Amino acid sequence: MKYMIASDIHGSSFYCEQLMSRFSEEKPDKLILLGDLLYHGPRNALPDLYDTEKVLGFLNSIADRILCVRGNCDSEVDQVVLQFPMMSDYAIVSLEDRSIFVTHGHVFNESHLPPMNFGDILLHGHTHIAGCVKHETYTYMNPGSVSIPKGDTPHSYMTLENGVFLWKELDGTVYRRVEIKDL
Repeated sequence: MKYMIASDIHGSSFYCEQLMSRFSEEKPDKLILLGDLLYHGPRNALPDLYDTEKVLGFLNSIADRILCVRGNCDSEVDQVVLQFPMMSDYAIVSLEDRSIFVTHGHVFNESHLPPMNFGDILLHGHTHIAGCVKHETYTYMNPGSVSIPKGDTPHSYMTLENGVFLWKELDGTVYRRVEIKDL
């Protein structure tokens, strides 16, 4: 199974269109979205080509292939127009010998851990900073932000296939690789 993982689109049709282009080329089985899909939030400037209707069109066109969790900028009003569930605070993706706790990051994060087993992965967005940190009992991963990256990280997403996580810029350039067996 191939997963594509993205977060923090924040209503940018410009960057969402690039993500959809990568989706077409990557051909993942599922797109995991870590929240903050439509609204830009009060602390962020408007992203390039802020157009929530276009973002809705892009995402709804692949609704059957999306697994999504709610971000702090997402609301019940957003759920009315999105054709896939997005109001859950978390989801669990099971791998062979561990689980990935999928969340946005505003509730569960490195400072407030969810219940996890040894070796599990905490996957969230929210900070807009791509990263991977191996802790003593778990690993934290973040794909960064599609539209409003911070901390000198690029506009980015991740893929997971055959036990390998890849962090990629929106043009598909790989800039980080982590194998699950090394975690």
